[in-house]
Amino acid sequence: MQHPPIRPSAAAWAAGIVALVATGWLTPALALDPTPDDEKAVKACERKLCTMVLGRAETGPDLDCDVTKTWDRDTLKKGDSSSVSWGFGDARCTVDLTLSRADIIGALTAPKYTVQVPEHEVQCIVEQDGKPKKVVARLAPKLKFKNGKADKIWINLAGVDGPTAVTATVNMAASLEDTLGLFHGSMLKSVNKFLHKKCGERYYADGRPKEEPDAVSRTASKKAAKPAVTETGSATAKAPAKPVEKSANPVAADAR
Repeated sequence: MQHPPIRPSAAAWAAGIVALVATGWLTPALALDPTPDDEKAVKACERKLCTMVLGRAETGPDLDCDVTKTWDRDTLKKGDSSSVSWGFGDARCTVDLTLSRADIIGALTAPKYTVQVPEHEVQCIVEQDGKPKKVVARLAPKLKFKNGKADKIWINLAGVDGPTAVTATVNMAASLEDTLGLFHGSMLKSVNKFLHKKCGERYYADGRPKEEPDAVSRTASKKAAKPAVTETGSATAKAPAKPVEKSANPVAADAR
């Protein structure tokens, strides 16, 4: 089975770049509904990171974002495997994400570079038996880059507090990833696709957003379908006007 780019149990709690390459905002109605403010915060953080990635300016502020992400149960279930399964409902996680500019630029430009994300506390709400349960995870992801591309990722889960069943799932998934690389390939693919493709598709190097391809297609279709406007306007529906008699007063003639 082809797994989604971001794994349900482990990477849903992963901070750093891993948290930024999560699947797109969900449109169906959820028990835990994403809010417009949450979406704006994620897009703003994405824009900050992509500006650094594309512009590669060595001076400027570090990446600092407070972001919230919501996943529905169906999306999380798509990542089930024989080793770990998501047995809960929707999940929403919030993280105060910080990454140094020097690490971001170094990862993209140096032949080899290791990004050690500072330990983050990720605050989550997970539905269990129809009720929201609080889950708090502490993790410090590490990413190794070669020639500007992510080569290895560790979630480095330091601890997780919450309902026993939820914490057991998170611990199992994180352990399987860091020891056996259960989700490693798909996570690397997502990180590299985001850094080297998605940023360039969505933003210019100065951070200005590009128009989405679908929006460009819709605009072009509207222009193609729009009928040509004639200069005669409503006069085309009327009978031809009678010849205008010459007048000694040129102003009066123009007025006609």
